[in-house]
Amino acid sequence: MMKESILLNEICHKLSIGFIKADIYGIFANVFCDFGQGFKVLDVDGEEAATAIIASILPGNPTLVTCVDDERMDFQDGQLVTFSEVDGLPGLNDKKPRRIQNVKVQAHSFELCEDTSTYGQYQRGGIVTVHKETKTLDFKPLAQALDDPGEFLLSDFAKMERPGILHIGFQALNLFQEENGRLPQAYDIADATSLVQLANKINDQSSNKVDLDEDVLQKLSFTAAGELSPMAAMFGGIVGQEVMKAASGKFHPLYQFFYFDSIESLPDEALSPEDVAPRGDRYDAQRAVIGSKLQDKLQDMQVFLVGAGALGCEFIKNFAMMGLGIGAQGQVTITDDDVIEKSNLSRQFLFRDWDIGSAKSTAAAKAAQAINPALKVTALQNRVSPATEDVFHDKFWESLDLVVNALDNVNARLYVDSRCVYFGKPLLESGTLGPKCNTQVVIPNMTENYGASRDPPEKQAPMCTVHSFPHNIDHCLTFARSEFEGHLEKAPAEANAFLLQPASYLQAVRQSSDAAAREQLEKVFEVLVTDCCKTFQDCIQWACMKFQFQFHERIAQLIYTFPEDASTSTGSLFWSAPKRFPQPLTFDPADPSHVAFAQAGAILKAQVHNIEVPSWAADLSKVSEAAGSVKLPTFKPRQGVHIETDPKGTAKPIANGDDTAVIEDLISQLEDAQRKLPGGFKLTPVVFEKDVDTNFHMDFIAGLANMRARNYKIPEVDKLKAKLIAGKIIPAIATATAMATGLVCLELLKVAQTKQVEAYRNTFANLALPLFAMAEPIPPKVVLHLLQSC
Repeated sequence: MMKESILLNEICHKLSIGFIKADIYGIFANVFCDFGQGFKVLDVDGEEAATAIIASILPGNPTLVTCVDDERMDFQDGQLVTFSEVDGLPGLNDKKPRRIQNVKVQAHSFELCEDTSTYGQYQRGGIVTVHKETKTLDFKPLAQALDDPGEFLLSDFAKMERPGILHIGFQALNLFQEENGRLPQAYDIADATSLVQLANKINDQSSNKVDLDEDVLQKLSFTAAGELSPMAAMFGGIVGQEVMKAASGKFHPLYQFFYFDSIESLPDEALSPEDVAPRGDRYDAQRAVIGSKLQDKLQDMQVFLVGAGALGCEFIKNFAMMGLGIGAQGQVTITDDDVIEKSNLSRQFLFRDWDIGSAKSTAAAKAAQAINPALKVTALQNRVSPATEDVFHDKFWESLDLVVNALDNVNARLYVDSRCVYFGKPLLESGTLGPKCNTQVVIPNMTENYGASRDPPEKQAPMCTVHSFPHNIDHCLTFARSEFEGHLEKAPAEANAFLLQPASYLQAVRQSSDAAAREQLEKVFEVLVTDCCKTFQDCIQWACMKFQFQFHERIAQLIYTFPEDASTSTGSLFWSAPKRFPQPLTFDPADPSHVAFAQAGAILKAQVHNIEVPSWAADLSKVSEAAGSVKLPTFKPRQGVHIETDPKGTAKPIANGDDTAVIEDLISQLEDAQRKLPGGFKLTPVVFEKDVDTNFHMDFIAGLANMRARNYKIPEVDKLKAKLIAGKIIPAIATATAMATGLVCLELLKVAQTKQVEAYRNTFANLALPLFAMAEPIPPKVVLHLLQSC
């Protein structure tokens, strides 16, 4: 009741206790937030602070700053920024936030609202970073906000006036409850008339009058007594995120009212109380909203759910709650070729500890049937791809009424989309990224398909940047991941191929006799001869030597080849932005980060060579002592070393006349080494696994990346941040997942009724801002073909 809510809110407001009120009435819902006076928003959007590498600074008033153009400059007028590592203008390196203006994204430039004419002359270098400001919000208490709601948060730009109407309508609904002790009965004309009268009375007394839409108010009355699980899922996600905002100050709160409806999900034909009469089953609350006819349709639908991860778990739960596919003709098929890992448990809520290692689809189906034993679900463990068209054959696709994607990669989405286009089946698509989500409705011959529009390919760093001229931690982690796979997975696997069939392997190499074959053979030679380890001390030595080579010798050679004052052919400084001049590191057994690198590298190298890891390897002090006994070579610069500097270069080996001779020499030494190995000997390649914290994989990759970052004075990262980047982990939170699946299931109700295109909505939402943008799907492209007779 509203009176009780106002009383409770007054207490919370006075004590600065966060207050959230949420109501769902059938196909309508609203949320109200009051986090008190002076609420601090520490991070308004949750995005990483934008940074850019400075190319030049022209001192003056204002100051013109130009950034390098190899990366997007995400700055906006009026933002505050900080400077660091600027040579020639030391006054800018004080970390003081400074206001910018006249941002020109295309020109990669902006003006600094400060007179720097006395600061000196810019020389080179510099990083500019957006300073994220704390925002202070003053919330109104509920009683005051009801009369003066301010600006509503919109969800659908086709319903600009709807929030104001629903603001009055929800007050009328609360007043109806107070007067009658109940909600309006489902599709009861008399109750609807009464609610409309109350709404008009409230509107007449309001200081913010609106033009009421009686049809909308009638539907509010008609459906208020019912419940829909998709609405609960959607608003559970929204409110859950608001709770986190109130507790942490992270992300911008909802300020203060949000109203939502999905009237388009209701049947077009008028329903009567008889159409929504209860049958004494678990679907009566849903039937009170959508009617018996649509409920029966849902129960007889054949639905294919592709994926049983975070989205898939929410979908199958919603399907069970809605009674989808439980009828005589109904069926839900769910497929996923993945198994449950520990890291899944934070967001794939149908799974438990004892499910780890089980097939996701099987565990999800079992959990959904525990929710609703009547659910008819078939769980498969097949990837939907060209290779499984014997499983997902023509007859299977033709039997479907609807396909719902719950996938996490574009290629799989495109394939499912292509099959839906071919067989003319509707597809409901969705995805999440942290607090963001999007949904797309694909209806044959009515909307564009998923593959009709694509995002531009992700920009890849040039090979020369990754190998010699990194300027951010992503480059360092890309390098580290490549080194891990090259030394611990690919090289041992190549060596095993040689050991399995030496004669045929070497014959194939001789037939190729090119630079690629030589490089391949050198990897085998390295792991079986040069870097062959027999004891754990050998593994310690390998890790220390690897450190010395990567972070000292390579860097020292780079500096020798390109000194700090080196110039390009045009006369400009070689080490100018975005290049960062490096400094070599020397392995120090007293440095904990150096020792941790040696520990992780030695343990993984021991696994490759099947060497028992001693118990003392877990003790960094013991590892430090062992590493201190390793004699490291002194760097000797080499003449004529080619270091790729062309961003378009591939860094692939170039063939030369000595390849054949070198290959024969390597073959001779490998044959000799192979004869000395015991029969059946093979290595154990280490396959990167990010989700096991005790396997030292991420320790080694983070160590590689951070030592390289230290070479180039790039800010280092902790193991968790390294895991997110190197493991290519897509941020996922349960709130966005719940919201996305709720939105999709509201569209599912429309698909079941074969609605016209105007009824459907594609959605982009960002719970961090918060932002909701719903729009009618784009129609398909029409191509006219001119048929000519011969």
